Amino acid sequence: MVPVKFALIGKKLAKSRIPIETRLGKLLEQGIRFLVRMKQTYCSSINKGGAVEYLSLYGLFLAKVLTVVLSIVILAVVCIGSGIRKTMHKGELKLTNLGESYKERQRQMQQARMSETEQKIWQKAFKKQQKSDAKQKKAEVKTGQKGTQKPNLYVLDFKGSMDAREVESLREEISAILAVADKKDEVLLRLESPGGVVHGYGLAASQLVRLRQKGIRLTIAVDKVAASGGYMMACVADRIIAAPFAIIGSIGVVAQIPNIHRLLKKNDIDVELHTAGEYKRTLTVLGENTEQGRKKFQEDLNETHKLFKSFIHQYRPSLDMENVATGEYWYGTQAKENGLIDDVGVSDDFLIEKIEHCEVFSVNYYRRKRAIDRLMGSAMENVDKLFMRWWQRGEKPLL
Repeated sequence: MVPVKFALIGKKLAKSRIPIETRLGKLLEQGIRFLVRMKQTYCSSINKGGAVEYLSLYGLFLAKVLTVVLSIVILAVVCIGSGIRKTMHKGELKLTNLGESYKERQRQMQQARMSETEQKIWQKAFKKQQKSDAKQKKAEVKTGQKGTQKPNLYVLDFKGSMDAREVESLREEISAILAVADKKDEVLLRLESPGGVVHGYGLAASQLVRLRQKGIRLTIAVDKVAASGGYMMACVADRIIAAPFAIIGSIGVVAQIPNIHRLLKKNDIDVELHTAGEYKRTLTVLGENTEQGRKKFQEDLNETHKLFKSFIHQYRPSLDMENVATGEYWYGTQAKENGLIDDVGVSDDFLIEKIEHCEVFSVNYYRRKRAIDRLMGSAMENVDKLFMRWWQRGEKPLL
């Protein structure tokens, strides 16, 4: 009866809004009080009985102590788990100074080429320069003077999946940048995506539009691929850079749906599909498709394509849309000739050039996930990779 009462106390504490540390403290306090009461009870019983009764009572006391300790451990785990679940949806924003990382590698390469004596002289001069810079900054802070501040370059990475789920991190990163950036700052997005669902990539492109609306210059670098929905994102940029053999374009819309109605009918399996609204279901997997449904489905695809072209034209009005919006893809050098990009190059060269004139920070938002979500996310990533491998082998030439 007592362990049940003790468990109820722990259950109430687990459901309360009291911090985990306070909950565990109260739980341990209740456990200690219970053990003290048990000890007093057994001591009074031992004084009245003999050795056999003493051993019997001691064994019973030990069993109850173990039960209480085990209950405390279990309830502590429940309390901690409850606290973790409440913060599971939150993520972490990580900023990395890419300029410092690059300069550190540069210093390592310089020292590697020096003799031991030259290294000592160089290190002494470098430390002296560091102290001088630190003193100057300290003096500026004391006098309230502001030194010449370099503009900031914020670097984002977007490696898109079919459903564009990475937009959840992208929106947090952009919101964080907009909270501190001014119009002299810039953003570089290193983009890699073969495209995917319309609504997912539409949202991703809209997140990038937020930067332009605030007057923040946006450069997008494509080292591998920005096709279809990926190019929808890229076209928002003030400047697009692509590697010579990066895949660009594929301004089109595609949809395919298998239909097994005849197979079901052959095996005497009926499927009933009830709808309210003439075009609630145009094409289905199980039901019988009609010419009217096929026609409407194609009209929807054409309308989506029209919206896609209109969106691109808004940000790159000089494009010959009839020539490039055929669903074809181009390599970087060809894309430059067609006006799909502004320059041929790689993101590394752009960053090295900017490091001399800007403070360069990488911005990454990591969302905490449960173990099951991490497992499912890994499975979905593998499916995306398999699809991409199949798509590349079936649609693209291999070297």
